[in-house]
Amino acid sequence: MYKDLLIRFILGGSAVMISYMITVISPWKILAGIFAAFPAVMITAVLMVGIASGSKNAAKIANGSVFGMIGGVVCVATVWTVLQVSGNWTLSIILGLVFWLGSSIIVSSLRDKIIKSRKNTVRAA
Repeated sequence: MYKDLLIRFILGGSAVMISYMITVISPWKILAGIFAAFPAVMITAVLMVGIASGSKNAAKIANGSVFGMIGGVVCVATVWTVLQVSGNWTLSIILGLVFWLGSSIIVSSLRDKIIKSRKNTVRAA
């Protein structure tokens, strides 16, 4: 358990540290945003599940992370839009996180419905 936590801390912390360093050092501030989106959490989760439970379960984690990353696009678009309209970074972040979670759940639910519908269509045929 402590080994898992240590690996997560190192990978996640490194991504945050690199993002911050690029923000401070780089003349191209857009790079900080790109590095901030580094999927360290997803990679760590797949790695740890793969070690503990095998490739099949790791694939399930990776598959599910797609919904979170789609939600990430929605989050970024929401934060950017709200910042442009209101200039309020706190509101922007809160709404971005709410829209991230909501859109991730919606996309996941839609995928499940499509798969279920296809299975029912195949059975009926």
